[in-house]
Order: sequence, then C-alpha cells, then structure tokens
Amino acid sequence: MSTYIVFDLEWNQGNSVREQDIKELPFEIVEVGAVKLNEHMEQVSEFSRLVRPQVYHEMHKITGDLIHLTMEDLEKGDPFTVVARDFLEWSGKDSIFCTWGTQDLTEFQRNMEYYHMKPLSDGPLAFYDVQKLFSLSYEDGRSRKSLEHAIDVLEIDKSEAFHRAICDARYTAEVFKNVKVATLKNYSFDSFVTPKDKRQEIHIVFDDYAKYISREFDSKEELLGDPEVISTRCYLCHKNLRRKIRWFTPNGKHFISVSVCDKHGYMKSKIRIRKAEDDKLYVVKTSKFIDEEELKEIKEKQEKAKAHSKIQKVIKAKNQRESSKRKR
Repeated sequence: MSTYIVFDLEWNQGNSVREQDIKELPFEIVEVGAVKLNEHMEQVSEFSRLVRPQVYHEMHKITGDLIHLTMEDLEKGDPFTVVARDFLEWSGKDSIFCTWGTQDLTEFQRNMEYYHMKPLSDGPLAFYDVQKLFSLSYEDGRSRKSLEHAIDVLEIDKSEAFHRAICDARYTAEVFKNVKVATLKNYSFDSFVTPKDKRQEIHIVFDDYAKYISREFDSKEELLGDPEVISTRCYLCHKNLRRKIRWFTPNGKHFISVSVCDKHGYMKSKIRIRKAEDDKLYVVKTSKFIDEEELKEIKEKQEKAKAHSKIQKVIKAKNQRESSKRKR
C-alpha cells in the first residue's frame, strides 16, 4: 500500500553575494508543510512547522513579501535538524514524496547535508513531480505552469493564501488527487545524490521514452568517451542501432543523435550533462522514437550547428593571428 507525502517548503536567502555560506546553503528552509494521503488518495494527517534561522538572520526583501513571514515569526520555530527529523518520522520510511516541481526535494536534501544529516537515499530518489503530472493530464505534457494556474483549471476553491508551506501543500495535494491515474507511471528522479558506480545507475523505460542516469565522471572528455553514455541501443528490442545522425551539439550544453531500428523506426537520443553536488559531472540521457518530420527538424539543427562551428573556428583562427602579430 502506498502512502503519499505531498510537501512544500518556503526558504530564505542572503541579501548580498558577500553573505557567508551562500555557496553551501543558497536557500535556507524556514517552513515545512505537508499532507499525508493514503493509497485511496484520502488525507490522513498534516505536518506544519516553522524553522528557526541559523544561517541568514535577515529576511530577503523579495522573500518577505512573498511568504508573509517575518524573522520574528521564525524565531518561534525549531532548528532545522529537529524539524527535519520530526518530518521524516511523521512521513514514514516507505512513503512516496510528491512536490510541485523539482526544486523542493533537492533543497530539503541540501539543507540536510549542510547539517550533516544522513541522506534520504544512496542514489537518485524516485518521487512524483505533480506539476509534470498535471501537464501530462490536462495540457501538452511539456509546459510547466504555476500551482495557482492548476488550481484555476481544476476549479478548486482558493480560500487560502498561496506561498505558505501548509497551504501550498494542501493545494498540491488537491491537484495530485485529480491527475489521471495513467500518468502515475511517470515518476521523476531527484539526483541530489548521484550514482557513484555502474550498479547504481538508473535505466528505466516509460510508455513512450527511456531514461538513463549515469554515474559521475571527472571530466567532460571522460564522460563523452564512455560507451554506455554514447550508446544508441533500442530500448524496446535492445539491439545496437546504426546512427542516422551522429552525435552533435546545437549549443554546447546537450548532445543529440538519431539512430535507426529496423523494427521500431527512428530513435532520438539526447544527452544532458549536469554537474553533481561535488562538482563532478554526470549524464541524463533520454531516448524516444520520432517521426519523419522531427527527423527533418533535427537535420536542420545539425546543419546550423555545423555552420556555427565553422564560423567559430574562423573567428578563433583570426584572433590567434592577431594575437600573434601583437606579440611580435
């Protein structure tokens, strides 16, 4: 039986880049609100606590207007470690976390790490992104709208203020209750804790695409030289495929290729390179089957990328010549 923990966080941040600890803890959690749902999507309890600040002792000017809390209010709260332990005990070990968007679960774990608390998992953590499920249920599956937009679409009562943790958790729970059951196959992965070896890597196939989350690498060159990262294997019949379009990058941030499966058609693969918390690199690769029209669009992107690369090489060579002349 599944228990769902639908939670929301409010956090504060420094008013100046000179604030201490901003790198280790850019967002300090100041409020935790959550709703517990049973396997029938029925609410069984709530959790609502303020967190006493220990890093940032002034309210950020934008944050204060948004969350309707003052530093005096927060002084009535408990230290983060106390609130986090109570929250996790209330949640239970086998519960599934649900959040609006992807950031709350990451920031919760970052705050835990700052206080040297035991991590939630030893690898990527499966959870439900209710914002994504709403889009899959009622919109195009790609757009990401605000929580208030979803509440309006579903015509849910808006008698409570937004941007208080318990209120937003209640609203998110109401949206979660209304998503289509079929979309619950599409759970997300939080990669605050990345795979550390091949055994922990994520290989998962959804209805219309596959996802791979790699272990960490020391450099981009090592990453792009790994056979598993650059492989284009059909995720349905598991055959190695011939590439129709070789790996290329349209912007230097991600890489795209298209391969051909005799049985299932054209398969697009996309590699996104991401930085782990320890500054090492890892990959999120997605693969899905596409039609002729999307194949044509990718070919056009490849041609633009080639043209841009040629121009950059010419500019680089020109700059090198001019630099050489100045040194003479």
